Amino acid sequence: MKFGVCASIDQAQIAYNVGFDYLECTVESLKPEKSKQEIKGVLTKFSESPIPVETFNIFIPRDLKVTGESVDYDRIHRYLEKSLERVSDVGGDTIVFGSGGARTINEGFSKERAEHQIIHFLDIVADYAEPLGVTIVIEPLYKKASNMIKNLPEAVEIAKQVNRQSIKVLADFFHMVEENDPLENIIKYSDDIRHIHTSDNYYPPGSGTYPFPYFVECIKHSNYNGRVSIECIWNDFEKEVKDALAFVKSQFHSLET
Repeated sequence: MKFGVCASIDQAQIAYNVGFDYLECTVESLKPEKSKQEIKGVLTKFSESPIPVETFNIFIPRDLKVTGESVDYDRIHRYLEKSLERVSDVGGDTIVFGSGGARTINEGFSKERAEHQIIHFLDIVADYAEPLGVTIVIEPLYKKASNMIKNLPEAVEIAKQVNRQSIKVLADFFHMVEENDPLENIIKYSDDIRHIHTSDNYYPPGSGTYPFPYFVECIKHSNYNGRVSIECIWNDFEKEVKDALAFVKSQFHSLET
């Protein structure tokens, strides 16, 4: 098991000092719609990071819609070409497709049509991802974040419809609890899960009321042995992150002894 944290590249040294295995940054931070010359300083920070940046989230900007009446496929292709290339160039191999704003549909728009649009979009993504060895994980989001793909069964069904080796799913503790998505689904859909996000009421693990031991038990029973990223709201990142990592490690270790 590898433990990481969703944070800015500017917080890489803190994450490294605390003992995380990797960092999860945003695709947005790589500025895919700007030239490499314009973001030369940003790319230098990634290349000099003391901790590997292996995973990325915040994939598609909310104004680049992948569903609805006005999908700009020309811009989508340009964006995907640059974003996937940059993620790969800095060492990333997994991208989280949450992007609630980009995939949310307006009232009255056909959900069935939107699902077909998302499937088509992910098929396009796979064309760019697979030559680079990058995996896209579909993240179910609770209803306040998006009205499309709200639980693991829905995400798995979309992935199966796309039917590409680079399209898998993510299990997020926060969204599962908020959407009453049974934690046992982590076991049921273990063959499709390639990444995990964790938090505690969307605050640092160990500071909330979520059933953390049962969450970890389900992960263990699923035989998952990949990456687990802490994704939450921090009041003081530098002060809280050490205890959060210690708590997560202790929870997983408790089931090994």
